[in-house]
Amino acid sequence: MRILHTMLRVGDLDRSVKFYREVLGMRLLRTSKNPEYQYSLAFLGYDDEDKSAVIELTYNWGVSEYELGTAYGHIAIGVDDIYATCEAVKSHGGKVTREPGPVKGGTTVIAFVEDPDGYKIEFIENKDAKSGLGNAF
Repeated sequence: MRILHTMLRVGDLDRSVKFYREVLGMRLLRTSKNPEYQYSLAFLGYDDEDKSAVIELTYNWGVSEYELGTAYGHIAIGVDDIYATCEAVKSHGGKVTREPGPVKGGTTVIAFVEDPDGYKIEFIENKDAKSGLGNAF
């Protein structure tokens, strides 16, 4: 088994696709529309779906915003240079909510940004991505 995708409901599909493509550098892999049930989908990722987990953005026609709730945490993305990545997000008008620095209680360098719908995205430097905070089993 493997993770195929993570689905996020968004209030403006074009705005969200633009963010994930232009700010986070993902490729738009495919889209679809379902007029009968009034929703549109966009799948984005860094590699093809048969090789990597991707993001599924779901736009339910006529719904412009959602309450994010308290169960959702974040999506984590590995980056080579967390400082340059955060600067690039800012230069594209993105919102950095936690500047790069060590995670509380550890040394792994992380940062957080938000997408246009308020979903949190954590950046972890690739050199530290495997170690994270967990213990090996």
